[in-house]
Amino acid sequence: MFFVFNKQKIYSYIVALSTVIVLFGIAIFIRHNDNQLLFTSASINKKLPIYSVQTDENKVSLTINCAWNADDIDTILDTLSKQAVKVTFFMVGDWIEKYPDSVKKIYEAGHEIANHSDNHKHVNSLTYEQNVEEILNCGKKIESITKTKPTLYRGPYGEYNDTVVKAAEENGYKMIQWSLDTLDYNGLDGDQMWARLNNKITKGSIILMHNGTDHTADSLERIIINIKEKGFDIVPVSELIYKDNYEIDSNGMQKTLQNQ
Repeated sequence: MFFVFNKQKIYSYIVALSTVIVLFGIAIFIRHNDNQLLFTSASINKKLPIYSVQTDENKVSLTINCAWNADDIDTILDTLSKQAVKVTFFMVGDWIEKYPDSVKKIYEAGHEIANHSDNHKHVNSLTYEQNVEEILNCGKKIESITKTKPTLYRGPYGEYNDTVVKAAEENGYKMIQWSLDTLDYNGLDGDQMWARLNNKITKGSIILMHNGTDHTADSLERIIINIKEKGFDIVPVSELIYKDNYEIDSNGMQKTLQNQ
């Protein structure tokens, strides 16, 4: 069998092959850009908690999670009183049940009490309804002691997704994360904790600490003094964040819309 080629046939083959290549390339391009568009759209629409606040004021917030024991609460409160500082305590419902007297002491000392879920579960694996239950049950326990409804929520383990944030927001809570972590729960001493904050702390930072650790109580005064020496005032989270007319950027920074 013989194939006869002439210039016209060769040209037709080349055109056909080129067309296939071009169409294949366009298909790949469209698919890539559709995926890129979907990714970008998902990133833009993803619900985020507040990690930090954009502010011109020299203010930061110190937050203390309460989920383990209450052995160091008196020492922590004495230090905060001595330094004339008010902070935000995020409390788990189980902890509140075990240590109601500590909750009362913290509240009567003028500190802010916030919600840290009822049972410290992995909330990303829970349904919307289960998340609401975790939030509301803890909130009721706080309110039963303080007679004040909490307005701030922090997910256990720092977990969140759209469902978790939605459950918090639709039940009257602003969800709060952190921008600086002392890692006190890993047994770090005061020097090591401060090394993690020293060159990173900025206006609007939210700092994470815990009670019931090896060195939080004995390191707290030094950390507070160092923060003050950098020119920052320490305020509860509710005094740092914007209550309305704001946006949260892709890094979790809350920004006011008043000047935009």
